[in-house]
Amino acid sequence: MLNLLRRSAVTPAELDEGLAALGLDGSQHVIVHASLKAFGTLDGGAPAVVDALAARSATVVAPAFTYNTLLSRPTSVTHARFSRTSRVSRDIGRVPQELVDRPEAQRSFHPTLSFIALGQEAGRITQAQTLQSPYQPIGALYDLDGYALLMGVDFGSNTSVHYGEHLAGMPLLTRYVPLGGQVVPTAFPNCSADFDQLAPEVHLGLRSAQVGGATLRLYRVRRLVDATVRLLAQDPESLLCSYRSCRCQEVRALVRQQGLTPRRHVGLVG
Repeated sequence: MLNLLRRSAVTPAELDEGLAALGLDGSQHVIVHASLKAFGTLDGGAPAVVDALAARSATVVAPAFTYNTLLSRPTSVTHARFSRTSRVSRDIGRVPQELVDRPEAQRSFHPTLSFIALGQEAGRITQAQTLQSPYQPIGALYDLDGYALLMGVDFGSNTSVHYGEHLAGMPLLTRYVPLGGQVVPTAFPNCSADFDQLAPEVHLGLRSAQVGGATLRLYRVRRLVDATVRLLAQDPESLLCSYRSCRCQEVRALVRQQGLTPRRHVGLVG
Protein backbone atom coordinates (compact mmCIF):
# COMPACT_ATOMS: atom_id res chain seq x y z
CA MET A 1 0.00 0.00 0.00
CA LEU A 2 2.78 2.42 0.89
CA ASN A 3 4.41 1.84 -2.49
CA LEU A 4 1.14 2.65 -4.23
CA LEU A 5 0.88 5.98 -2.41
CA ARG A 6 4.47 7.03 -3.04
CA ARG A 7 4.83 9.89 -5.53
CA SER A 8 6.78 8.89 -8.61
CA ALA A 9 10.13 10.56 -9.16
CA VAL A 10 10.44 13.59 -11.41
CA THR A 11 12.44 12.66 -14.50
CA PRO A 12 14.99 14.82 -16.33
CA ALA A 13 12.59 14.87 -19.29
CA GLU A 14 9.83 16.35 -17.11
CA LEU A 15 12.25 18.94 -15.76
CA ASP A 16 13.23 19.89 -19.31
CA GLU A 17 9.56 20.22 -20.25
CA GLY A 18 9.05 22.59 -17.33
CA LEU A 19 11.98 24.76 -18.36
CA ALA A 20 10.73 24.80 -21.94
CA ALA A 21 7.28 25.88 -20.72
CA LEU A 22 8.97 28.92 -19.13
CA GLY A 23 10.34 29.87 -22.53
CA LEU A 24 13.96 28.92 -21.89
CA ASP A 25 15.44 27.95 -25.25
CA GLY A 26 19.20 28.04 -24.73
CA SER A 27 19.67 31.74 -25.48
CA GLN A 28 19.05 33.21 -22.02
CA HIS A 29 21.43 34.00 -19.15
CA VAL A 30 19.86 32.69 -15.95
CA ILE A 31 20.62 32.93 -12.25
CA VAL A 32 19.04 29.99 -10.44
CA HIS A 33 17.91 29.43 -6.87
CA ALA A 34 16.74 25.86 -6.33
CA SER A 35 15.47 23.50 -3.64
CA LEU A 36 15.82 19.85 -4.62
CA LYS A 37 13.55 18.86 -1.75
CA ALA A 38 10.69 20.83 -3.30
CA PHE A 39 10.55 18.47 -6.29
CA GLY A 40 9.85 15.46 -4.05
CA THR A 41 12.20 12.93 -5.63
CA LEU A 42 14.19 14.05 -8.64
CA ASP A 43 16.03 11.46 -10.73
CA GLY A 44 19.65 12.50 -10.99
CA GLY A 45 19.48 15.15 -8.24
CA ALA A 46 21.59 18.29 -8.56
CA PRO A 47 23.58 17.05 -11.59
CA ALA A 48 20.31 16.58 -13.49
CA VAL A 49 19.24 20.15 -12.63
CA VAL A 50 22.54 21.61 -13.83
CA ASP A 51 22.48 19.52 -17.00
CA ALA A 52 18.92 20.65 -17.77
CA LEU A 53 19.74 24.30 -17.10
CA ALA A 54 22.94 24.16 -19.15
CA ALA A 55 20.96 22.78 -22.10
CA ARG A 56 18.26 25.45 -21.76
CA SER A 57 20.47 28.49 -20.98
CA ALA A 58 23.40 30.28 -22.58
CA THR A 59 24.82 30.92 -19.11
CA VAL A 60 23.82 29.41 -15.76
CA VAL A 61 24.68 31.43 -12.63
CA ALA A 62 24.13 30.75 -8.93
CA PRO A 63 25.18 32.28 -5.62
CA ALA A 64 27.95 30.15 -4.10
CA PHE A 65 28.20 31.86 -0.73
CA THR A 66 30.59 30.64 1.99
CA TYR A 67 29.45 32.31 5.19
CA ASN A 68 32.13 30.73 7.38
CA THR A 69 34.67 33.23 6.01
CA LEU A 70 32.74 36.35 7.07
CA LEU A 71 34.17 38.42 9.92
CA SER A 72 32.36 41.07 11.96
CA ARG A 73 35.55 42.90 12.99
CA PRO A 74 38.93 43.44 11.32
CA THR A 75 40.68 41.91 14.33
CA SER A 76 38.61 38.73 14.23
CA VAL A 77 40.53 35.51 13.81
CA THR A 78 39.44 32.99 11.21
CA HIS A 79 40.84 29.68 10.13
CA ALA A 80 38.60 29.61 7.06
CA ARG A 81 40.28 29.98 3.68
CA PHE A 82 38.55 30.55 0.37
CA SER A 83 39.52 28.99 -2.95
CA ARG A 84 37.88 28.13 -6.26
CA THR A 85 36.79 24.78 -4.81
CA SER A 86 35.61 25.92 -1.35
CA ARG A 87 32.36 24.23 -0.38
CA VAL A 88 29.18 26.28 -0.63
CA SER A 89 27.32 26.92 2.63
CA ARG A 90 24.75 24.19 3.19
CA ASP A 91 21.74 26.54 3.23
CA ILE A 92 22.63 27.85 -0.24
CA GLY A 93 21.88 24.43 -1.71
CA ARG A 94 23.25 21.50 -3.68
CA VAL A 95 22.80 22.98 -7.15
CA PRO A 96 25.44 25.71 -6.61
CA GLN A 97 27.76 23.08 -5.15
CA GLU A 98 27.28 20.95 -8.25
CA LEU A 99 28.28 23.95 -10.36
CA VAL A 100 31.37 24.48 -8.20
CA ASP A 101 32.29 20.82 -8.68
CA ARG A 102 32.37 21.28 -12.46
CA PRO A 103 35.88 22.46 -13.38
CA GLU A 104 34.69 24.34 -16.46
CA ALA A 105 32.55 26.67 -14.32
CA GLN A 106 34.01 30.02 -13.23
CA ARG A 107 33.76 31.41 -9.70
CA SER A 108 34.08 35.03 -8.59
CA PHE A 109 36.74 36.03 -6.08
CA HIS A 110 34.70 37.13 -3.06
CA PRO A 111 35.56 34.96 -0.02
CA THR A 112 31.98 35.12 1.34
CA LEU A 113 29.63 36.23 -1.45
CA SER A 114 31.01 34.45 -4.51
CA PHE A 115 28.98 33.57 -7.59
CA ILE A 116 29.52 30.51 -9.80
CA ALA A 117 28.75 30.58 -13.52
CA LEU A 118 28.83 28.12 -16.40
CA GLY A 119 28.50 28.95 -20.07
CA GLN A 120 28.81 31.72 -22.61
CA GLU A 121 29.10 34.81 -20.37
CA ALA A 122 30.50 33.15 -17.23
CA GLY A 123 33.69 35.21 -17.30
CA ARG A 124 32.07 38.61 -17.70
CA ILE A 125 29.47 37.89 -15.03
CA THR A 126 31.86 36.64 -12.36
CA GLN A 127 34.53 39.25 -13.09
CA ALA A 128 32.05 42.09 -12.52
CA GLN A 129 32.16 41.60 -8.75
CA THR A 130 33.94 43.99 -6.37
CA LEU A 131 34.30 44.25 -2.60
CA GLN A 132 32.25 47.46 -2.68
CA SER A 133 29.53 45.91 -4.87
CA PRO A 134 29.53 42.15 -4.21
CA TYR A 135 26.19 41.70 -6.01
CA GLN A 136 27.54 43.29 -9.20
CA PRO A 137 27.24 39.96 -11.09
CA ILE A 138 23.50 40.69 -10.97
CA GLY A 139 24.32 44.00 -12.63
CA ALA A 140 26.02 42.05 -15.40
CA LEU A 141 22.88 39.94 -15.81
CA TYR A 142 20.87 43.16 -15.91
CA ASP A 143 22.91 44.32 -18.91
CA LEU A 144 22.56 40.92 -20.56
CA ASP A 145 18.76 41.07 -20.08
CA GLY A 146 19.06 37.94 -17.95
CA TYR A 147 16.53 36.05 -15.88
CA ALA A 148 16.15 34.91 -12.28
CA LEU A 149 14.74 31.41 -11.88
CA LEU A 150 13.24 30.30 -8.56
CA MET A 151 12.82 26.52 -8.40
CA GLY A 152 10.75 25.54 -5.38
CA VAL A 153 12.05 28.41 -3.21
CA ASP A 154 10.41 31.56 -1.89
CA PHE A 155 11.21 35.14 -2.81
CA GLY A 156 13.68 35.43 0.06
CA SER A 157 16.15 33.45 -2.05
CA ASN A 158 16.03 36.01 -4.86
CA THR A 159 19.47 37.65 -4.70
CA SER A 160 18.69 39.95 -7.64
CA VAL A 161 16.73 42.10 -5.19
CA HIS A 162 19.97 42.90 -3.32
CA TYR A 163 21.36 44.56 -6.44
CA GLY A 164 18.20 46.64 -6.67
CA GLU A 165 18.74 47.69 -3.06
CA HIS A 166 22.31 48.65 -3.95
CA LEU A 167 21.17 50.91 -6.82
CA ALA A 168 18.37 52.39 -4.71
CA GLY A 169 21.02 53.56 -2.25
CA MET A 170 20.29 51.36 0.74
CA PRO A 171 23.04 51.73 3.35
CA LEU A 172 25.46 48.82 3.24
CA LEU A 173 27.10 47.44 6.35
CA THR A 174 30.83 46.92 6.68
CA ARG A 175 32.01 43.39 7.29
CA TYR A 176 35.44 41.81 6.76
CA VAL A 177 36.83 38.90 4.78
CA PRO A 178 40.24 37.23 4.49
CA LEU A 179 41.76 38.03 1.11
CA GLY A 180 45.34 37.85 -0.13
CA GLY A 181 46.75 37.19 3.31
CA GLN A 182 44.96 40.20 4.81
CA VAL A 183 41.61 40.94 6.41
CA VAL A 184 39.83 43.52 4.24
CA PRO A 185 36.49 45.36 4.45
CA THR A 186 33.58 44.51 2.19
CA ALA A 187 30.05 45.82 1.79
CA PHE A 188 27.33 43.56 3.21
CA PRO A 189 23.54 43.97 2.83
CA ASN A 190 20.52 43.58 5.08
CA CYS A 191 18.80 40.19 5.18
CA SER A 192 16.21 38.94 2.65
CA ALA A 193 13.49 37.69 5.02
CA ASP A 194 10.97 40.31 3.86
CA PHE A 195 11.68 40.19 0.14
CA ASP A 196 8.17 38.77 -0.40
CA GLN A 197 6.99 42.38 -0.06
CA LEU A 198 8.32 42.90 -3.59
CA ALA A 199 6.53 39.94 -5.18
CA PRO A 200 3.26 41.82 -5.96
CA GLU A 201 5.29 44.48 -7.79
CA VAL A 202 6.63 42.00 -10.36
CA HIS A 203 3.79 39.49 -10.77
CA LEU A 204 2.85 40.80 -14.21
CA GLY A 205 6.16 39.65 -15.67
CA LEU A 206 6.01 36.23 -14.04
CA ARG A 207 6.28 32.99 -16.00
CA SER A 208 5.59 29.82 -14.00
CA ALA A 209 5.44 26.05 -14.40
CA GLN A 210 4.89 23.10 -12.08
CA VAL A 211 7.40 20.23 -12.03
CA GLY A 212 6.62 17.57 -9.45
CA GLY A 213 6.10 19.37 -6.15
CA ALA A 214 8.16 22.40 -7.20
CA THR A 215 6.80 25.62 -8.64
CA LEU A 216 9.23 27.17 -11.12
CA ARG A 217 9.03 30.97 -11.43
CA LEU A 218 10.99 33.00 -13.97
CA TYR A 219 11.52 36.76 -13.72
CA ARG A 220 13.46 39.23 -15.82
CA VAL A 221 16.35 40.57 -13.76
CA ARG A 222 15.72 44.09 -15.08
CA ARG A 223 12.12 43.99 -13.85
CA LEU A 224 13.22 42.78 -10.40
CA VAL A 225 15.94 45.40 -10.03
CA ASP A 226 13.88 48.32 -11.38
CA ALA A 227 10.88 47.37 -9.23
CA THR A 228 13.11 47.24 -6.15
CA VAL A 229 14.44 50.73 -6.86
CA ARG A 230 10.89 52.10 -7.29
CA LEU A 231 9.58 50.41 -4.14
CA LEU A 232 12.43 51.68 -1.98
CA ALA A 233 12.06 55.20 -3.33
CA GLN A 234 8.49 55.11 -1.97
CA ASP A 235 9.30 53.31 1.30
CA PRO A 236 13.00 52.81 2.13
CA GLU A 237 12.21 50.39 4.97
CA SER A 238 9.81 48.16 3.04
CA LEU A 239 12.25 45.25 2.58
CA LEU A 240 13.79 45.35 6.07
CA CYS A 241 12.62 42.62 8.44
CA SER A 242 11.38 43.23 11.99
CA TYR A 243 13.47 40.60 13.82
CA ARG A 244 15.15 42.38 16.71
CA SER A 245 18.43 40.49 16.49
CA CYS A 246 18.79 40.87 12.70
CA ARG A 247 21.26 43.19 11.02
CA CYS A 248 18.24 44.80 9.34
CA GLN A 249 17.84 46.87 12.51
CA GLU A 250 21.33 48.29 12.00
CA VAL A 251 20.42 49.16 8.40
CA ARG A 252 17.08 50.64 9.49
CA ALA A 253 18.84 52.99 11.91
CA LEU A 254 21.13 54.15 9.09
CA VAL A 255 18.17 54.70 6.76
CA ARG A 256 16.43 56.87 9.37
CA GLN A 257 19.62 58.79 10.04
CA GLN A 258 20.84 59.43 6.50
CA GLY A 259 18.15 58.30 4.06
CA LEU A 260 19.03 56.71 0.71
CA THR A 261 21.81 57.79 -1.63
CA PRO A 262 21.13 56.22 -5.05
CA ARG A 263 24.11 54.60 -6.75
CA ARG A 264 25.01 54.54 -10.42
CA HIS A 265 24.68 51.30 -12.36
CA VAL A 266 28.04 50.32 -13.82
CA GLY A 267 27.44 48.46 -17.07
CA LEU A 268 29.43 45.68 -18.69
CA VAL A 269 32.56 46.58 -20.62
CA GLY A 270 33.14 44.89 -23.99
